[in-house]
Amino acid sequence: MSTPTPPACIFCRIVSGEIPSTRVHEDEDVIAFRDLAPQAPTHILVIPKVHIESAAHLSPENEALAGRLLLVAGEVARGAGLDARGYRIVTNIGEEGGQSVGHLHLHVLGGRSMRWPPG
Repeated sequence: MSTPTPPACIFCRIVSGEIPSTRVHEDEDVIAFRDLAPQAPTHILVIPKVHIESAAHLSPENEALAGRLLLVAGEVARGAGLDARGYRIVTNIGEEGGQSVGHLHLHVLGGRSMRWPPG
C-alpha cells in the first residue's frame, strides 16, 4: 500500500496558481501578494517561487535570491505608499518565532505605527 503524497505547501500552491492571490508583484524568482489575514492596513507577503523552508534554510546558493526578496519588499512598500511614513519587514523562523507557513516569506507591514517589541 502506498503512502499518499502530502499536499504542497500553501505558498507553493499560490506560486503555481492553484490558489488565487491578489498579486502586487511577480518576476522570474519572486511573487508578492496581499495577506488574507492582514495585521496592518497594508500587509503584503513576498515569497520566493522556489520552496525554501525559512530564512534559516538559505544557503550560499540563495544569496542572490535573498537579496532579491529584500529589494522586492522595498519596491512593494514604495508602490503601496509606505515609504514616506515607514514600514516593517519581518520574517519568522520556526514555531517559537511565529512561522505559520513552512515557506520562506517576508511580511511587509505598514499604514499604522509599529510597536516594539513585537509579539
